[in-house]
Amino acid sequence: MNPARRCSALLSQLRVSSGRGAFPAAAASGPTETRRCHSVVLGGGRGVKGTCLHLGSDGAPISGAAPVCPMGASGSRLFGTLAQSLKSASLDQTEPDQEESPEQDVVECDPDQLLRECEEALRGRPARPHRALVLPSGVAHCHHKPNPPIRIMQWNILAQALGEGKDSFVRCPLDALNWQERKYLILEEILTYRPDILCLQEVDHYHDTFQPIMASLGYQGSFLAKPWSPCLDVEQNNGPDGCALFYRRSRFSLQATAHLRLSAMMLPTNQVAIVQTLKCQETGRRLCVAVTHLKARSGWEKLRSAQGANLLQSLRGITFQCGSSRHDEAPLGAVPLVVCGDFNAEPSEDVYRRFSSSALGLNSAYKLLSANGETEPAYTSWKIRPSGESCSTLDYIWYSHEALSVQRLLDIPTEEQIGPDRLPSYHYPSDHLSLLCDVSFREQPHRLM
Repeated sequence: MNPARRCSALLSQLRVSSGRGAFPAAAASGPTETRRCHSVVLGGGRGVKGTCLHLGSDGAPISGAAPVCPMGASGSRLFGTLAQSLKSASLDQTEPDQEESPEQDVVECDPDQLLRECEEALRGRPARPHRALVLPSGVAHCHHKPNPPIRIMQWNILAQALGEGKDSFVRCPLDALNWQERKYLILEEILTYRPDILCLQEVDHYHDTFQPIMASLGYQGSFLAKPWSPCLDVEQNNGPDGCALFYRRSRFSLQATAHLRLSAMMLPTNQVAIVQTLKCQETGRRLCVAVTHLKARSGWEKLRSAQGANLLQSLRGITFQCGSSRHDEAPLGAVPLVVCGDFNAEPSEDVYRRFSSSALGLNSAYKLLSANGETEPAYTSWKIRPSGESCSTLDYIWYSHEALSVQRLLDIPTEEQIGPDRLPSYHYPSDHLSLLCDVSFREQPHRLM
């Protein structure tokens, strides 16, 4: 079977993997204009493009928990028919220096064909906002042949159970959130930009959607559920939400993985992080990548600060341990670090200051969109709930600025592009915007001698 037909088969299976039945067709009040895809595939021709707790990657629901929130007709099996058909097992905790098992019997999928089929499935919806890749402030565009850029995407994709059952987006029609179409909007965004590393939060369809789809596109994934996911309070939920980290197998090999349950004041919390040390196949250099999702809501600023401090402490130990335990690179020292996450914190919060002043030498990539290179975007999330309208900067890509340089950034949509009903909407699947940057390794001093 050729890759195009495999894509069709994969998507056909995906359409029936949502459990008890298909979603109803879009209501007559929904968008009627013909979908015009403004997106251009960017990213070159490389394909698809401190308490440490070892948790089971399935994040099994707590027995006896009473559902309290209704959810639309979007319930689905925790291990859907798509995942079963691809013989995809859930990801177990990986020990350092052990490569995660490559996916067996994976259906190979052509990313261009899959993108076209996503666009076809979404033809009744307006196109996503057009976003350009731009040069960061004060940085000359330069490609070093030995150090090709690494594309990194950060995105809180909005858990399906929370979107339909708990988050109360009062200006977003419930039909715009149905999983049968919203999953294609999410995949379309990913396929348009084709990151080498993908960091996601609020993933509650890992096993039945993202793991098999991303595996078919050449990615290796890892998932860590929240211990007490709020998704489990929603009727017909798809299991707990959590963080997911994907890397392209053709670009990286896995050196080590740590699954962390974040602590605050010596007590374990409900927030988690995945940390993976990867080795770039093209440069031989190592990169440590972390994904996390800190505590939400106002009033929890001190808890977020404590969680951030705990994560930074763990990252310092991981990056220096990996940096000093290898004999194939010089000089020894900390491995370059990228931290992606929904921090649920504005730049004025203490947790932001902790990261910006950390001994790890981290800088926020999206500050480089500003004219002075020192100001975060005005928003990365814009939503309307019963309590009012919220326009906030909550999401970040932190990077080791002495070891990595930012080459390009995906710009932020304008207020006009987002629209008066804000996010999510018929044309954008989450209440958070995706962030994306291309980073390159800086030349090491010993390699310049």
